Parts: sequence; structure tokens; C-alpha cells
Amino acid sequence: MTEQTKREASIVRATKETDIKLSLAVDGAGEANIATDVPFLNHMLDAFTKHGHFNLTVDAKGDIEIDDHHTVEDIGICLGQAFLQALGDKRGIKRCASVFVPMDEALAQVVVDISNRPHFEYRAQYPATHVGSFAVDLVHEFLWKFAIEARITLHVIVHYGANTHHMIEAVYKALGRALDEATSIDPRVQGVPSTKGVL
Repeated sequence: MTEQTKREASIVRATKETDIKLSLAVDGAGEANIATDVPFLNHMLDAFTKHGHFNLTVDAKGDIEIDDHHTVEDIGICLGQAFLQALGDKRGIKRCASVFVPMDEALAQVVVDISNRPHFEYRAQYPATHVGSFAVDLVHEFLWKFAIEARITLHVIVHYGANTHHMIEAVYKALGRALDEATSIDPRVQGVPSTKGVL
């Protein structure tokens, strides 16, 4: 891509709860540089980046002495804002994608529409409430805030699984792959893929 068409964005968010610096390149090489106070989230963001072929840098500190909630939520917010900014007017993108990803016994499906109409649906039942010290309900919090801030329609379905780690990791891998496909440029698309003429 030329300098004029690079799809990149950087977000800084500083509150009394978190301090986050995040940079995203949509057209990357799967390079992740993730440093947060939440090790399981680091692992998930690394998988997301690798499978989405993005470049993602996250430097985040938060009030984890309370719990991981604010850090996970605010990173979801920042990542969504970065996607929205990086995609610009969304000219030429495929817009929609549906991806299944298995991880051993687990199967996750992510369906996205880069529609400028934020909506989130989530269907998942996990056998455990925590993976290590990570509270499983924070997966919903992250995905919900990401979808709202990125202004996308996001449906996440975990069809089955027995290992909570596998089930969540399949979600993050599928999210990366679905966003990679939906944001990819299709030379057949003239302008934006909408009968309205705008996204």
C-alpha cells in the first residue's frame, strides 16, 4: 500500500483506572507486541493478531489490584476505536465474513459485518468461570466494547467445547480471521459495499 492508503491508527487512553497506548496496522504481518497486566489477555491478543495478519502494539497498565475488568474493557474500547479510524471510509472492503475455527475439541464461529451499525450477539457456555486468574465473563466485556467502538455488527458463537481455554482462544483466532477477511480489499468493489453508497 502507498503512504496515502496505509490503514493504521494509534489510540491513547488515560483515565484514573487505566493507561493505554495502542497502535494497529490492519495490513500487517501478524506481529504482536502486547504488554498488559493481564497475562491471559496478552495470549489472546497475540493469537488474534497472528491469525488476523495485523500488526498490533498494546502497552497497558490498569488497576488490577481491584480486578482485571477495567483493563480488559478499556483495551477493547481502544482496539475498536483503532479499527474504526484505520479503516477510514471503508472503500473497497469485502465488509462481511463468517469464520469457523476449531481448537482441539472446541469450535467457535465469528460473523462480522463492518456496517457502521454497532451490534453484538454472544452465544457461549463455558465449563469454568476462570482460566487461571482470568474471569471468563470478561470475554463478553471485551468483545462487546470492541464491537460498539469499531461500529461493527459482531456475532460470536461457541458451538461446543470442554476446555474453557480452548473455547476462548478459538473465539479470538476466529475474530482475527473474520476481521482480516472482512477488511480485505476486493478489486471488484467500487466505492463502498452498500446500496446506500456509504458505510
